[in-house]
Amino acid sequence: MAELATLWIVRHGESTANVAATHAEASGAELIDLTHRDADVPLSATGEEQARATGRWLAELPDAKRPDVAVVSPYLRAVQTSRLALAGTDIPVHRDERLRDRELGILDGLTGHGVRRRYPDEADRRERLGKFYYRPPGGESWTDVALRLRTLLGDLRRDHEGCRVLLFGHDALVFLLRYLVEGLTEDELMALTRQDVIANCSITEWSADGDDRLALTAFNDVAHLRQQGAQPTREDEIHAEPV
Repeated sequence: MAELATLWIVRHGESTANVAATHAEASGAELIDLTHRDADVPLSATGEEQARATGRWLAELPDAKRPDVAVVSPYLRAVQTSRLALAGTDIPVHRDERLRDRELGILDGLTGHGVRRRYPDEADRRERLGKFYYRPPGGESWTDVALRLRTLLGDLRRDHEGCRVLLFGHDALVFLLRYLVEGLTEDELMALTRQDVIANCSITEWSADGDDRLALTAFNDVAHLRQQGAQPTREDEIHAEPV
């Protein structure tokens, strides 16, 4: 199969919902204090600065290593991150709904405590099925998201063979791209999710090796934020994990 020269994914900058979700979980609340639907959640002021810092990192890349194209989740927090990071560049930008965040269905807007209180049967079902295969009513499982990412990767390899592609998306997508690109097992993927929280505006990168395969060269990296004087944050996405 044709391969890309480089693939990056940048998680969006800190959003107002990331902050609200962290506060809700810490306080034991059942509901996250949200004023927007998930697709319309904006960046916080910290998130905006993280995106600008990512743009300064991009500007410092040599011409031969800069992205040829950017593909962006249509969710506002990712769109805003891409606009700030790519400001002043001529990198073509495309939106693709396959990069949207995982949909949580009836669990949307609930904390883990809220799920256990309001939907105990769903909490039990998730524990029985496991995080990878559990699909909340009206929502998506991790395997559902992997399926749409698999089709996106196929299109990118076909349409941008030998190119450097930059994605802007969400934390679950970072993990699932590792699963797809590196051929991880369910157990290996779930071990990663237990070990790491994907930082806002972190960079994960794969580069083509000598066998024309993508190999991981950076994971969840925020060194560019520190170098540019921006505050790294690792708030979870709007998750309702009932365990």
